[in-house]
Amino acid sequence: MIFADRIRNLPPYLFAEIDKKISQKRRTGADIIDLGVGDPDIPTPEHIIDACCKAANRPENHRYPTYEGMLSFRQAVAERYEKDHGLKLNPEDEVITLVGSKEGIHNMHFALINPGDIVLYSDPGYPVYTTGTMFAGGVAHSMPLLKENNFLPDLDAIPKDVAKMAKMMWINYPNNPTAAVADRGFYREVVDFARDNHITVCSDEAYSALAYDFKPPCFLEVEGAMDVGIVFDSLSKTYNMTGWRIAYAVGNSEIISGLGEVKTNIDSGASQIIQEAGIAALTSSQDCVKENIKIYQKRRDALVDGLNNIGLACQKPRATFYAWLEVPGGDSMAFADRLLEEASVVVTPGIGFGEHGEGYVRLALTQPVKRIKEALERLEKIL
Repeated sequence: MIFADRIRNLPPYLFAEIDKKISQKRRTGADIIDLGVGDPDIPTPEHIIDACCKAANRPENHRYPTYEGMLSFRQAVAERYEKDHGLKLNPEDEVITLVGSKEGIHNMHFALINPGDIVLYSDPGYPVYTTGTMFAGGVAHSMPLLKENNFLPDLDAIPKDVAKMAKMMWINYPNNPTAAVADRGFYREVVDFARDNHITVCSDEAYSALAYDFKPPCFLEVEGAMDVGIVFDSLSKTYNMTGWRIAYAVGNSEIISGLGEVKTNIDSGASQIIQEAGIAALTSSQDCVKENIKIYQKRRDALVDGLNNIGLACQKPRATFYAWLEVPGGDSMAFADRLLEEASVVVTPGIGFGEHGEGYVRLALTQPVKRIKEALERLEKIL
C-alpha cells in the first residue's frame, strides 16, 4: 500500500509512542499516575447529562442536524459571550457549531490556505495547527514562545517578508501547554499586525473559563478584532465534556462562512442531542464551572508547591489545568522516560508540542490531590 504524500510526510506522533510506553509499563503491574493527559477526570455535571437524555427521546433529534448547528445552540453561545465578555454576536452568521474544536481548527486551513501560503503558529503549541497547515498544502512558520517573553510570540521578530506572505495566524491563550496568559495589550498588537499584513487571526481559547485569580480577556474584546479574526472555544474543558465533541467558533461573519463551506462538504453537523446538552451547559448556572476551578486550584497548589519543595522550580499557572516545568538537563523526553520507568509517573515531554517546547514537560491537574501528592513522593525518591 502506497499512502498519499500527506500521510507519509506526517511527523511521528510522539503521543502515540508515549501511549505505547505506558501500556508496556502497565503490563508489568505498575501503578501508573498519569499527569500527562489533558482530559478532565471530573464527570460531566448531572444537569447537562439530564438534558442530553431528554433530547435523545425526541424523534426530531434522530434526523440529520443542520450543517451550521441549531440556531438555539448558537443563540446560547451568543448569550454566553454577551454575559461573559460584553460582546454582541449575531447567532445567524457570527457563530458556527463544531464537532469539537479540533475539527474546526483543522478545517479552518482548508477554507483559507492555498498550497504555498504561510501560516504563523505558536511553538510550542497544539499539533493540529501544523498538521492542518500541512494537509492544506501550506507552509508553517513558527512563532517561538519563550520564557523571557512570558511565552508570548514576539511579532517584531517575524521577518517582514514572511509577515507579508502570511495568510493566517494561530494564537492560543490561556495557553496549552505553557499555561501562559495574554492581556488586551498583546491582543491589540495582534490586531494591528494582522491588519497591516492582511492576516486572518484564529484565536484558540479552549481554556478561557479555567482561570484562578483573574478573568482572561477574549481576543474579540479588542477593537478591530472582529474585522480580522475569529475565536475557537469548546465545552470540553469548561464543562468536562471532552468525549461529547461539541464546540463552536465565533467572530467575523465572512471567515465563519468560509469555515461553514468546508464543513458542509465534510461533515453533517454536530448531533442535535449533544447540542441540546450544550445549551443546558451554556444557559444554566455556571456554579459547576466555579466548582471545577476550586478543585483545580487545590490540585495546582499541591502540585506546584510540592515541585518547588523537592527542588524543581515551577511557577503557579494563573489559568488552564496545566503546569509547565523546566526540567533539569534540558532533555524533556529523557526526563519523561525516567519518571515513567523509575516512578511510574506520566508527564508529557515539551518536545511533543514543537521545537521550542524542548527543555520542559507539561503536567496536567487531572488527578486528585491524594494522587498528586503520591506522585510527588515518588519523584522526590528518584530525584
